[in-house]
Amino acid sequence: IALKDPIRQKGSFLSIILLILSGELIFLLPYVLARIFRPTFLEVFNLTNLQLGTLFSVYGAVALVSYVYGGAISDRFQPKNLIASSLFFTAIGGLVLAIYPSYFVLQLLYGYWGFTTVFLFWGAMIKAARVWGGDQNQGEAFGLLDGGRGLVAAAMGSLGVLIFSLFLVNDIELSSTIERKNAFRYVILFSSFIVFVNGILVLFFMKSNQKEEIKKTTSTLSNVKAVLKIKSVWLIMLIIISAYVGYKVTDIYSLYASEVMLYNQVEAANIGSLQLYLRPLVCIVIALVAGKKKYIYYIIFGFITMLIGALFFALGLVQAHMNFIFFLSLIVVATGTYAIRALYFSIMQEGHIPLAVTGTAVGVISVVGYTPDIFASPIIGYLLDTYPGILGHQYVFIILVLFSILGLLASLKFSKLVQKLNTEQLDLMKAD
Repeated sequence: IALKDPIRQKGSFLSIILLILSGELIFLLPYVLARIFRPTFLEVFNLTNLQLGTLFSVYGAVALVSYVYGGAISDRFQPKNLIASSLFFTAIGGLVLAIYPSYFVLQLLYGYWGFTTVFLFWGAMIKAARVWGGDQNQGEAFGLLDGGRGLVAAAMGSLGVLIFSLFLVNDIELSSTIERKNAFRYVILFSSFIVFVNGILVLFFMKSNQKEEIKKTTSTLSNVKAVLKIKSVWLIMLIIISAYVGYKVTDIYSLYASEVMLYNQVEAANIGSLQLYLRPLVCIVIALVAGKKKYIYYIIFGFITMLIGALFFALGLVQAHMNFIFFLSLIVVATGTYAIRALYFSIMQEGHIPLAVTGTAVGVISVVGYTPDIFASPIIGYLLDTYPGILGHQYVFIILVLFSILGLLASLKFSKLVQKLNTEQLDLMKAD
């Protein structure tokens, strides 16, 4: 596999728009609703934090296997066909969620979503974004992708809160669990409908722009072995696993608002929705200012910012009625988290990872990088259930402090590796 395969020029604007919509709507049902409506989600499904964390863990376990094989598939087939199929299958799962099934069925459903949202989707989305960005616009491509995804999540969150409020017969404080379940069912059904419609749009309007394919004679195992020999792959794994722990912590922002800041369920859901608007803001700024510079420096900045914000929560400095400190600390943690998310796949180009094996590389990296899907949610759920109130939240943010340090160290190491690779490449060019 050659290390210098060219990337085409930037793709069409419509393609990146459809990619942005798909990139977030695919996770609307399994993740976004539970993040925004966490207190309500726990109540209407009669779940503890640990049980909800276990559902995410089931999802993550299935996704773990799907990353590698799904990544290899994305190197062989058109991304748009894979993405559309994934959206259709995921939307069907929403119909099951809307009938409020038993906990056992919920576990099966989340396992099903772990397959539909990853196997056909994840590698295809990342490869499509890398192809769209061309040779010189990787930061712009991934910044716009994650920023746009954040805007979609925030908009859908706000729309979901509005739908939930409209279908409540009484005020949230006076409504019964049955009334809340009925109102929340409309949120689930609307979400399923939007995901399905997005699949139709992708199928008919996203361009078939993948010409770079691995020869059919190249085995998946050979590609995996080749990818594992690339040093930058291992460092990107550590960067992503550290950043993703930060992203998993965003799941509890609305719960923190409810349990510690003493907001009601609608106000807490608004916090969960409003903090999502930071994601597009941060990512779009990153896309605009990063230009053609080394994106790893922005990732280093992101880990430093995430570490500072996590320390505020870990030290117990954010307590009830301290609204300004709460919003400030939330903004700091979220800014660092989203800045890293915007760019951690864009550094594949800096790390000299060939385009031809992008899907396979994404799959291999994701196997380690997204393991927080398995371990983070159950640990967070256990800590929040075992240590009610602010103490459990402090323990969660202590974990984030540790991973922020790990990510910072990996980013600094990656920066040194890039300098070495670039120097070696220049020496080879001079020799030629």
